[in-house]
Amino acid sequence: MKLRRALAGAVGGLGAAVLGNRLLSWKASDLQPGLEGRQRTYRWRGFDVEYTEAGDPDDPDVLLLHGVHAAASSKEFDQIFDQLATTHHVIAPDLPGFGRSDRPPLTYSAALYTAFVTDFAEDVTEDAACVATSLSGAYAVLAQQQSHVFSRLVLIAPTADTGPRRTWLRSLFRSPVVGQALFNLLTSKRSLHFFDNREGYASEASYTERDVDYQWETSHQPGARFAPASFVSGYLDPDVDLGEELARIDVPVTIVWGRDATVSPLEEGEELAERADTKLVVFDDAKLLPHAEHPGPFLDVLLDELTEEEVETGPGAET
Repeated sequence: MKLRRALAGAVGGLGAAVLGNRLLSWKASDLQPGLEGRQRTYRWRGFDVEYTEAGDPDDPDVLLLHGVHAAASSKEFDQIFDQLATTHHVIAPDLPGFGRSDRPPLTYSAALYTAFVTDFAEDVTEDAACVATSLSGAYAVLAQQQSHVFSRLVLIAPTADTGPRRTWLRSLFRSPVVGQALFNLLTSKRSLHFFDNREGYASEASYTERDVDYQWETSHQPGARFAPASFVSGYLDPDVDLGEELARIDVPVTIVWGRDATVSPLEEGEELAERADTKLVVFDDAKLLPHAEHPGPFLDVLLDELTEEEVETGPGAET
């Protein structure tokens, strides 16, 4: 009798999970572009990769690569995109498996993203400066090592190590019922608020409910859990020493960090900058996304680096 009740409870729980997953998938609408500009599609290895470009194509190219997490997309750069496009030709893709790009059920890897960054930069940009966040910073460094595709790198809290590889966790998140249910919990609006407050932003005033709504929408598109499944299990970490790789880079590199960062503490940025002998720019009252929390001062720093002019970087930043 106890076994029968346990089985009935398990079946009922699975049934509820299936129903909940379906209800959430029906609730999510088609994802709109996170950035305003010319919407383009880049065909790559069977993927349709969506990207936004803005600005005069005759101006210098700047490639913006968003970070990697469960609700990642190019919308990360919406606070600086339009203003940067007044002086530069700006290109911002949704990485494969994220945003409006295709999300097939692949086992995503660091090698795949490094290859994508390399090919996309070669095919879509010319002598571009690259602004990249967290793991995408490592992919940009490796792309530069392989193909010399960038003229300059501005890396926001770059990392190549988010934790140990856990095959069981990747398999769990990829499973069709339980994995989808767990991913739905991870990307609930309550969880997204929690992550934004704990890891993303130093101040709740730095983001809006519309930002959370977009994070929810992008993380509830078909196939949304597959790339994050590799991320949470450590399989998107390139097997390199980022400090050593940065020290070998043959173009100017600037590292940007939020002083209050928790997931990647400032001490890691200081050590990385010292090992690679690169400039480190630190923003006060900022965590993982200083470009979103302080877009004006960040743009001052960025344009200073892009033009190699010594201009005032504005409040909130120090080198």
